[in-house]
Amino acid sequence: MLTKRPRGTNDFLPEDTAKWQYLEKLLREICQQFGYAELRTPIFEETALFLRGVGDTTDIVQKEMYTFEDSGGRSLTLRPENTASAVRAYVENKLFAGQQPVRLFYMGPMFRYERPQAGRFRQFHQFGVECFGAASPAADAEVIALAWEFYRRLGLQGLELNLNSVGCPNCRPTYRQALQDFLRPHLDELCPTCQERFEKNPLRILDCKNPQCQQFLHGAPTTLDALCDDCRVHFDAVQEYLQAAAIPYRLNTNLVRGLDYYTNTAFEILLSDIGAQSAVCGGGRYNGLVEELGGKPAPGVGFALGMERVFSALNAQGLELPVAPGLDVFVAVLDKQAQKQAFQLACALRSQGLAVGYDTLERSLKAQLKYADSQRAAYTLLVGGDELARGSVVLRDMQSSEQSEFPIEEIGAVLTARLLN
Repeated sequence: MLTKRPRGTNDFLPEDTAKWQYLEKLLREICQQFGYAELRTPIFEETALFLRGVGDTTDIVQKEMYTFEDSGGRSLTLRPENTASAVRAYVENKLFAGQQPVRLFYMGPMFRYERPQAGRFRQFHQFGVECFGAASPAADAEVIALAWEFYRRLGLQGLELNLNSVGCPNCRPTYRQALQDFLRPHLDELCPTCQERFEKNPLRILDCKNPQCQQFLHGAPTTLDALCDDCRVHFDAVQEYLQAAAIPYRLNTNLVRGLDYYTNTAFEILLSDIGAQSAVCGGGRYNGLVEELGGKPAPGVGFALGMERVFSALNAQGLELPVAPGLDVFVAVLDKQAQKQAFQLACALRSQGLAVGYDTLERSLKAQLKYADSQRAAYTLLVGGDELARGSVVLRDMQSSEQSEFPIEEIGAVLTARLLN
């Protein structure tokens, strides 16, 4: 149907977008305070970028990407996440040649073909940060602190930071083999998805939500057991930085994240109020991704959060965002002979920085006042032929209904003074 939006998408009406703008403004303020600058990348990229960057064994690549061929025969994909695009931008634009680290943030729509449910959509919106060029554990703690600060300022309660290390290319093979050896006797009893992951990406079995698979993980070796000395030192330091910032966390050795590019630190922020999909933020370190996508080796760390999940969390805890301000003044036209001068007055007041509404439907005064009230106008100007003949307009306070007449040339200053009080 032409009048029905595609499944898994949403319309955001004016009362919704005001809340989105508040969150976006807050995120920009926090990023500025942490020294992160905004990056904007294309909504679609070469498909190969996500095959290599996200990982061809991930659910995203295997099941969820919106991929199409353009008129030139090129395979393109609507971005399912933005870290791969950020890395591509870092390499293509030679940001590695400037001062390091490069701190970036982004926000915008992403696309995944998955079953729509609470907090999950086919077009969804992500905010994320990426820090390139810093291998220090302080960088890991910094991006975690940025995410934590956002949720703290929103006033959300019951947040839990889960933390793990998935090791590096030197020590992960040892853990991979140990996990496979542990699970092999139960391979036939694992769910079909985990049986498929057993050879390709056995660490993802740790993340399986199937209770049957979970029971076979009791007593399994953990990633922390297999960390090399360098990874151990790095992970210990991350925890020390978080402790210094008074950010509480819980070690979760089953946390591996769903993307193939993670190394060392992996983390999620959880909130039980929003149901089974309880993660409201996730990220970690990806020291090999820049090189994997064709750049010179450069460390990276970052996170992403779903904006729709944030709204679900706010609603679950009954937290209200500030309402967008209404009109400063609405210009009500009393008769036809005043229409053009009233329009001119509305334009003049806008040029003075005021938010001004104007009646374009030639309604009765009663209807115009009702509309002005619906727009939360602080004042209404009554402009008619008689008033204009006297060189004045009537100013009506929409809360008290008090009315006063003022010269036209003074009304801008009068409104500004009253709005400032």
